[in-house]
Amino acid sequence: MTQARHGDTPQVDRRRFFSQLFDGARSRTPQRAPWRRVPEVGAGDGDVLWSGWAGDGEVFVVGDEGMVLRYTGAPDAAGKQWEPMSVPTNLPLHGLWGPSPDRLIAVGWMGTILHFDGAEWHLQRGGIVDDQGRFAPCSENTPLFAIDGNAAGEAWAVGDDGMILHHDGDEWHQETSPTRINLRAVACAPNGTVYAAGGEGTVLQRDPEGDWRALDCPLSSGFQAMLLLGDDELLLGGGRYFVDQGGFRGELVRYRHGEFQALTFDTPMPRLRALKAYKDGVLIVGDQGHLYYFKALRLDRLESNSHHDLMDIITLPTGEALAVGDFGTIMTAAPDFTAALAPPPAAPQSSPWTAMTSPTANQLWGIHEASDGTCYACGEAGTVLRLDADGWRALPAPSELAVHCLWDSGNGLFAAGQLGRIYRFDGSRWQLHFDLHLDLTILSLWGTGPDSIYAAGDEGLILHFDGLGWKRMPSGTQSALYSLHGWDDRHLLAVGDFGLVLRYNGKEWGEFNVGTENFLYGVWGSALDDIYAVGLSGTLAHFNGQRWQLQATRLRDDLLGLAGTPAAGTFAVGTRGRILRLEEGQWLTEPSGSDVGLRAICATRGGDVYAVGDRGTILRRD
Repeated sequence: MTQARHGDTPQVDRRRFFSQLFDGARSRTPQRAPWRRVPEVGAGDGDVLWSGWAGDGEVFVVGDEGMVLRYTGAPDAAGKQWEPMSVPTNLPLHGLWGPSPDRLIAVGWMGTILHFDGAEWHLQRGGIVDDQGRFAPCSENTPLFAIDGNAAGEAWAVGDDGMILHHDGDEWHQETSPTRINLRAVACAPNGTVYAAGGEGTVLQRDPEGDWRALDCPLSSGFQAMLLLGDDELLLGGGRYFVDQGGFRGELVRYRHGEFQALTFDTPMPRLRALKAYKDGVLIVGDQGHLYYFKALRLDRLESNSHHDLMDIITLPTGEALAVGDFGTIMTAAPDFTAALAPPPAAPQSSPWTAMTSPTANQLWGIHEASDGTCYACGEAGTVLRLDADGWRALPAPSELAVHCLWDSGNGLFAAGQLGRIYRFDGSRWQLHFDLHLDLTILSLWGTGPDSIYAAGDEGLILHFDGLGWKRMPSGTQSALYSLHGWDDRHLLAVGDFGLVLRYNGKEWGEFNVGTENFLYGVWGSALDDIYAVGLSGTLAHFNGQRWQLQATRLRDDLLGLAGTPAAGTFAVGTRGRILRLEEGQWLTEPSGSDVGLRAICATRGGDVYAVGDRGTILRRD
């Protein structure tokens, strides 16, 4: 199929194609889904495509004259999305197999064996030329037609004159074959058994010890394809030439319980070329564009819209398939077209986080571990929760106002939030401890002991409690300050709007430039030379004791909270359930199992980690 023939294919049609194929879309009923040619393949009408492989979002197709086409979904400079690969041979390639796209093996004419390492194709075997420049009449030049392998990385290739080659993961070795008949199919069973099939009803079986023997098949079919239905159950397809019919007649044979059975159908079939598991049944392709769906001994012909011989089937991880064949044919039953080849959806990661039963649906703003190891959470409408042995339970509300932060001083639990009010809990009831008498919200508390507690919030607000009373400290800014963290009374940090970081030296607060204008919502550090700050649109900065350095996260989520302990590790949380974990200097995403905004996190001294957020959500890391 040339670009000229499809140059006017609408871009939107191409975009729809592979999204259906690789994003898990399912076609209509297999018996009714029409098959269509894939646009812009890049193979010409004179090209025969023999086989292929798909996985990890890529497709490889092999054919005559050493053709290898690769599809990754990324168009080249000319807008083409099928890339003809450079290959060290111009001999036909008949079979392709591999465990991954950087470990592929192709086999073909004149014993050709090629290996793809993810970057280049390398000739490993075959194509021996004599002194006159002709192919030498040696066993290494025996044409190969099929290859299959197992999970251990071993592979077997078969071809003319009963040729069987075994790849042990490093090298190829010829194995002793009990036949000289041409072989055209090979299949590896999970139990270690390998089967091969070919002309004149030949079916071979290799036991796990490496010995091949011929099975007693009373039929004389020319087998071209084989599908494992079980460790000792096969479906074989092929055909024989009948003079009175002036051509080949397709045949389908089942091997089960040690016996071969020819399956008969009312409709005559042409020679069958390939069999693959497909949508709870078997997909069969053959000459003259014939496509069949076989299930429960019923054979249905599919609408192929083609009269060209179809040589093989490439199954895709989503359950869809491609059929390849003569005249550069690549076709599929997927109803739409797209230019973007996406990998199949990955299985959802298991999350180390579990949702805990919460006694509130109010938004939770903060969480804190007291000096005795008790955890508290706070939020809207005066919500304060305590974690007891039997779970979270609500404490009496300090007021109807939102509580944004908590701090245990060692002499009572402090809570602060709206209207600049600070409350103290003595274990049984709350008392108003300080009232700013301004419409400013306190957003963070931090302290070193009962007589030294700091508070920060809106419009550059910083307060300090010295054991006798609360006093406002000059901050030098009118920007909101969202988070406080310190090590002692001479080393404190506060972060806020437009990348603002303030540093306290025991006497005054001064700016500490980070190098970003994004809002910073959280700050925490294990030491003075190992400090992190997080904020808007995945902003993450690290201070190494000498300078701040922004770290790329490629996140669109806002990071709203940050905490760590030696026992628990270091974590950041944010919008849409985002959780990051620091491991060996790298921030790794962890699935939270939730899509709600997470506002704060507490890493406890005992190793437990809790995150809180919208709709009363409380998560615990197992």
